Amino acid sequence: MKKEFKIGNKYVGQGHPCFCVAELSGNHNGDFERAKEIVYAAHEAGADAIKLQTYTADSLSIDCDNEYFKLKGGLWDGMNLHGLYTEACTPYDWQPKLMELANSLGMECFSSPFDLQAVDLMEEWGMPAYKIASYEINEVQLIRKVASKHKPIIFASGVALKEDLDLAMKICEEEGNDEVFLLKCVSAYPTPYEEINLNMIPTLKDMYGCQVGLSDHSMGSTVPIGAAALGIKMVEKHLTLRRSDGGVDSAFSMEPHEFKEMVDSIRIIEKALGDRDYRLTDKQMSERKLTRSLFVSEDVKAGDIVSDDNIRSVRPHAGLHTKYYPDVMGKTFKEDVKKGEPLSFDMLDM
Repeated sequence: MKKEFKIGNKYVGQGHPCFCVAELSGNHNGDFERAKEIVYAAHEAGADAIKLQTYTADSLSIDCDNEYFKLKGGLWDGMNLHGLYTEACTPYDWQPKLMELANSLGMECFSSPFDLQAVDLMEEWGMPAYKIASYEINEVQLIRKVASKHKPIIFASGVALKEDLDLAMKICEEEGNDEVFLLKCVSAYPTPYEEINLNMIPTLKDMYGCQVGLSDHSMGSTVPIGAAALGIKMVEKHLTLRRSDGGVDSAFSMEPHEFKEMVDSIRIIEKALGDRDYRLTDKQMSERKLTRSLFVSEDVKAGDIVSDDNIRSVRPHAGLHTKYYPDVMGKTFKEDVKKGEPLSFDMLDM
């Protein structure tokens, strides 16, 4: 798998900053002007990209009210699948306009397709990447078609079994697509912190050799910031204008000021991470002058014997290294030396 590649005009992956994605999802609440406001807010908050979802209710489910199609428990308890998707979907005619707006602000815009027709539409719109939602991880026709476009493909682990991810990666390999991101994800809305398991991030990277990120549905920015310390190269969070406005995904979405705080904190973590080499900074090297060394602590005459009474290990670092303390004990001074002079071998009859 490639270590770096481009999503639109932005490089992602090894050696590049974490790619921060604002998920619009259903937070537009059926209002195109609100959708645009969220795009503007994402830009102001430091997002690198806007992510959409390209589906209709009919492309995801059928309009049926029996027990199979009713959600039980959680945020959408009691809702009919078709009804939920009808409320949450982003109309197709909005999407190229939102993409154009995002691009005009210097952001990328991509989407999750949920059927083969959506892939064709996204190709017409010129979207630069595809995300496969974890609930579609077993939709092999969709994965194969997306992989065949040879654009970056982003998988959410979510509800995926290891065998699902193995197959998805195999399909990408068969289609010659090595521009793959795998996002650690838990499909719980909002996600309890104890279920997140950030320690799986390096495991996923080792298992699949691809770039790894985080799709996070927990509250706040603590989890993405922690993941940044583990070296993720993409983070995705839902964005809304105000949670109090309501909507299908508002309860676990970030508000713009929270998204900005997250991005700013991730950028700080990236600066602080540095690399794996052990070395001192220029500032640290200059501060080494305040480490200890051996000094003459009392006036001495030629012929005096070096002892605890006339040399000490003190700051600053101008005399012999303290490791020579045992070596100089009992030696003889060859010359007169004033208190406060750095001790050197030249002063001693060695």
